[in-house]
Amino acid sequence: MNERKKPQPPEKQQSDDGIERAELIIAKSLKIGVLLSSFIIGIGLILFLITGQSGYPQGAYPTDFSAILQGLIAMKSYAIILTGLFLLILTPVFRVGISILIFLKEKDRLYVFITTLVFTILIISFLLGKIE
Repeated sequence: MNERKKPQPPEKQQSDDGIERAELIIAKSLKIGVLLSSFIIGIGLILFLITGQSGYPQGAYPTDFSAILQGLIAMKSYAIILTGLFLLILTPVFRVGISILIFLKEKDRLYVFITTLVFTILIISFLLGKIE
């Protein structure tokens, strides 16, 4: 019943440690991204509830990044909420970017290629979504 674990060769143990470290980095980056975006959305929501205004005329809202950034600088509640949502959307993209760096460090060419392909597809989809 009490099984002993077989000692692993040093290469395998280092690989397992690297994978665990990579998973921790990825998990922390996702957690930080979600918490940061939630915090920013919360600030925008509180500002909206306090002022009762979005900061924009009725029916007019920012639709591009520069307008959102200008609204953020002006502390408009709707722009703050949109910034938090933007960060929430970028969190998994950031995770893919971190994965590329981790796979590069571990010299895992296949996963570098696959993850770079996924990252490229994500970026292209954002650019195509921007074109109207």
